[in-house]
Amino acid sequence: MARPDRIAGLRGSLSTGKPLSDLTWLRVGGPADWLYQPADTADLAYFLGALDADVAVFPMGVGSNLIVRDGGLRAVVIRLGRGFNAIEIAGDRVSAGSAALDAHVARRAAEAGLDLTFLRTIPGSIGGAVRMNAGCYGAYVADVLTEVEAVTRDGRIVTLSRDDLRLSYRQSVLPEGWVLTRATFQAPAGDPAALAARMDEQIARRDASQPTKDRSAGSTFRNPAGFSSTGRADDVHDLKAWKLIEDAGMRGARLGGAQMSEMHANFLINAGGASAADLENLGESVRKKVYDSTGITLEWEIMRVGETTPESG
Repeated sequence: MARPDRIAGLRGSLSTGKPLSDLTWLRVGGPADWLYQPADTADLAYFLGALDADVAVFPMGVGSNLIVRDGGLRAVVIRLGRGFNAIEIAGDRVSAGSAALDAHVARRAAEAGLDLTFLRTIPGSIGGAVRMNAGCYGAYVADVLTEVEAVTRDGRIVTLSRDDLRLSYRQSVLPEGWVLTRATFQAPAGDPAALAARMDEQIARRDASQPTKDRSAGSTFRNPAGFSSTGRADDVHDLKAWKLIEDAGMRGARLGGAQMSEMHANFLINAGGASAADLENLGESVRKKVYDSTGITLEWEIMRVGETTPESG
C-alpha cells in the first residue's frame, strides 16, 4: 500500500492541489489533496489496489450536481475521462461508460431506435445518473438499468445488478470508495424520428422554464413527496420544492454571489463571484424559511462535500 505519488506504473494523470472549482458547474470549491484521472478500468483497478487503505477516495463525475466546499477535499478525487465514455448498442441493450454524458447516451440510443429520451435533459454523466437514480418526465434509471460495472476500493472489478444498488428516489447504495465505471440499460423500442422530436420538445420545455444559461447544479432540493422503492412517485402527496420556496418568499433571494433563480425558484445559481459558503448558506436559509412557514424540511438534492474555511465557518 502506498501514497498516490509513490505508486509506480500508473498510466493515468495524477496531480496534487488541483482546485476543484475548475471541475464543477457552479465553479466553486477548494483543492483536492490529489486528483487521479485513470486511463481505463484496468488502470483504475491497479491504482485503487495499490493505494493506502487509509486514504479517502471520492469519485467525481462532471461536477453537475455538486458543491465542493471552499476548504477542498482531503481525499483522492477520481475523475473518469475519455477512457470511460464509450457507448455501445446491441439489440435492446445500451452500454455506456460512466463518463458518457446523459444527453449523448439519449441521442445515440434514439438513433438506434431505443428510448432513453428521459436522459436527454438530465445534466451530467451516466455514473452520476446511476448513483442518483436520475429521472425526468416520469421515467427513472431504475426503470431501465440492468447492471453496472464498478471498481472496489481495494481494486477489484465487479459486476452489480440493479437490485444490488437498491435504487430509490434520488439515491442508491454503493460502498464507500467504490467507483462506477459502466452501466447497461435495457431500453424500449421507438421510432428514431419520433424519439428525436420528443427530445427536441423536452429541450424546448426545459429552456423555457429553467435557467439553463446560468451557472447552476440543477434542482437544489428534492420534491418532498412519497416515492416507491423504484423511484416512482406514489399518490401520498405531490408537493413541489419550487412552490414551497416561492411561497416562503425566497424566489430570487441572494447571499453574496449566490442567488435562488428568478426563473425557477428551486435552482441555486452562482450569479457571479459566489463562494461555496455563499451557495450552501443561502440554501440553508431557504430550508429554514420553508420549515418556518410550512413545517416541511427540504432535503438537498445537490451533494455537498469537503471542508469549510475559517472565513466560511
